[in-house]
Amino acid sequence: MDPLQFLVPLGWLSAVGPALPYAIFVMTVGNLATRHLAHRRHVEQGQDADSVDAYTPHVFTNVGLVLLSFVFILGSPVRGTILSILVLAMFIADFFELEARNVEARNDMEIEAPKSSIAASLVVLVWTSYFALFFVIEGIWNQFVVA
Repeated sequence: MDPLQFLVPLGWLSAVGPALPYAIFVMTVGNLATRHLAHRRHVEQGQDADSVDAYTPHVFTNVGLVLLSFVFILGSPVRGTILSILVLAMFIADFFELEARNVEARNDMEIEAPKSSIAASLVVLVWTSYFALFFVIEGIWNQFVVA
């Protein structure tokens, strides 16, 4: 018996559950790509105007990662909670980095790369790649780690 079966109907999750780590991994890679494109756009906007706007595809990948990590909690509570904490930290870092880019644009400073957001994204990438790509290192892992 699943402990959450009375709170949330989990029938659909058993169908999508095995593909969820791969979807989260793809969304994480997409988030890194849109982060790079957003930074290029912010640099262009900072040279032309006194503020920078949020890059819509990047906002989509951020919100998508938050939602997917919450869905991942239903299937895997511990790993999903850790992932959700990492994704929320990345989401908050993105918010503050956008505000920092606005301050740089208003004061005619050079637009810097969002270093804390990049670091948080890389941590999320490492965590998601562990789940999605574990089959690559599974043989070596099982030789050295006794569970």
